[in-house]
Amino acid sequence: MSGRIRTFSAFPFVLLAAVSVAAVIVRPAPPVVTGGPVNSGDVAWMLTASALVLLMTPGLSFFYGGMVRTKNVVSTMLQSFVAMAVISILWVVVGFSLAFGDSVHGLIGNPATYFMFTRVGAATHPDLAPTIPLVVFAVFQLKFAIITPALITGSFAERVRFTSYLLFLCLFSIFIYCPLAHWTWHPQGFLHKLGVLDFAGGTVVHMSAGLAALAGALVLGRRKIHLASEPQIPANIPFVLLGTGMLWFGWFGFNAGSAGAASGQAAMAFATTNTASAAAALAWMFLDAWRGRKPTALGACVGAVVGLVAITPAAGYVNIGDSLFIGVLASTVSNMVVHWKTKSALDDTLDVFPCHGVGGMVGMLMTGVFARDVGLVTGATRTFLVHCGGLVFVTVFAFFGSYVLYKVTDFVIPLRVTAEQEEMGLDLSQHGEVMDEAAAKAAFSL
Repeated sequence: MSGRIRTFSAFPFVLLAAVSVAAVIVRPAPPVVTGGPVNSGDVAWMLTASALVLLMTPGLSFFYGGMVRTKNVVSTMLQSFVAMAVISILWVVVGFSLAFGDSVHGLIGNPATYFMFTRVGAATHPDLAPTIPLVVFAVFQLKFAIITPALITGSFAERVRFTSYLLFLCLFSIFIYCPLAHWTWHPQGFLHKLGVLDFAGGTVVHMSAGLAALAGALVLGRRKIHLASEPQIPANIPFVLLGTGMLWFGWFGFNAGSAGAASGQAAMAFATTNTASAAAALAWMFLDAWRGRKPTALGACVGAVVGLVAITPAAGYVNIGDSLFIGVLASTVSNMVVHWKTKSALDDTLDVFPCHGVGGMVGMLMTGVFARDVGLVTGATRTFLVHCGGLVFVTVFAFFGSYVLYKVTDFVIPLRVTAEQEEMGLDLSQHGEVMDEAAAKAAFSL
């Protein structure tokens, strides 16, 4: 087993070497497809939105890092940060092509269309980026591809081997994220053509991450403290508050940027995003108080994020009153699922499935209910029924597809650290670093 680990620890370097060789031998690209003239206002907004979405991944690292035990803070935060590096390269090489390249029967993009970002430049594209350079659209979508697998890490926090995580990161991006993005967001994607509405990633990002998180928790099994029913003491609640603030701030780029332009739809998405998050944060605290608990900073933060998750697929399609209802409903449902999970044997460390998976499902269904002109409340039923069918299909694909990828990863590189490494903490066992002097003393005393 140790030989396998040493061999495949070089995986990232082999990937970079392969990319370098491919870049040298790649053939000249076909002519660039261009759209209309560039709109400078749209460009300015989309560049800003791209930066806002990227900020969400460091925000996620603080959000997750503050929740785990002190001896796992660095490793948990690094799992989010490293996604920015790995997925950035993978997206340039082939990810963008698989997600947004010329459609192959509505199932996947042609990997040759934008291989190594050929044909991705300052010109517009008639379908994907009619008023902004295609490269702006590509980097905006990159930020979504980065944060999606990073979201999953909260489910297997405190017990995953770093090198195996790197491999799973690449496999998930290629085999789960890119097909979902193509099906849902590409003009020729089959879910898109069926009428599935996903404004900013409730299906592509949050459902896929939440269901992969559920599969990961099942494959990696329970932690020692979970088996012993020991309480998990968060390392740093201010980190969680800071991360929530960064996520809430960055989510305006996530949702309002998905309008693709500086438009009225972007403005509405901005307002619905804030309203849903605020409503969900308050609802979570009220639910905790109703159960006889004190309102906590952690609960308020989790509720706010659930509201952001749930409004994501609907942000540009619903009005502000609808978003308030969606936030309260999603917070209530997710809170109930978290409450159930704490009484079960499922060790989803940071409640990724109840918050992102379930929150995304609620958002997808509520989009079918409230979407302007085509939602259930307007008397139309087709969109809601299509969303119900899409929810089932995506759930099966994301869960079982991720489950298989975990098994493949575990065969190549064992997924879980040893019992001794888990007890020591992943900061020290995986990276040789610790959060502070007290953590170092505690770790070395083991």
